[in-house]
Amino acid sequence: MKASLAGRQKGAVAIEFAIVFLMFFAVFYGLLSYSLPMLMVQSFNQASSEAVRRCVALDPASATYATDVNALAKQTLEQQLAWLPGSLGFQFATDATVTLSGSRLLTVSVHYSKAKLASTLPILVLPGIGEVPRLPATLTSQASLQL
Repeated sequence: MKASLAGRQKGAVAIEFAIVFLMFFAVFYGLLSYSLPMLMVQSFNQASSEAVRRCVALDPASATYATDVNALAKQTLEQQLAWLPGSLGFQFATDATVTLSGSRLLTVSVHYSKAKLASTLPILVLPGIGEVPRLPATLTSQASLQL
């Protein structure tokens, strides 16, 4: 009789393993899938802030001030975000903007589409939960400074 009890327990171990594996996989996937967008947003915040900070050093009395500010801000963004792999599809020409308004307000913005990220990071749709990771349509960062 003991042998038949042990035989029935082998199936229970497999079912328990499958359930525990699914829970650990869900936690692991959630950790990985949210860490990349979070890292990107923090990098966008840091890069846009650094671009604004470096533009303070330029001379506002210069005849080419507006073009110098624009060039320096874009150069700084490119330096700060050079670590991004090409597979993420980040394009400085379309995803980053530098605006200098007439009142000397410098605004550096980064707008990265969720669709570009979805091509690299698979988005799972789980029943009862929805999309994992659940992200906004655009990952956005903006820094501005009155020069």
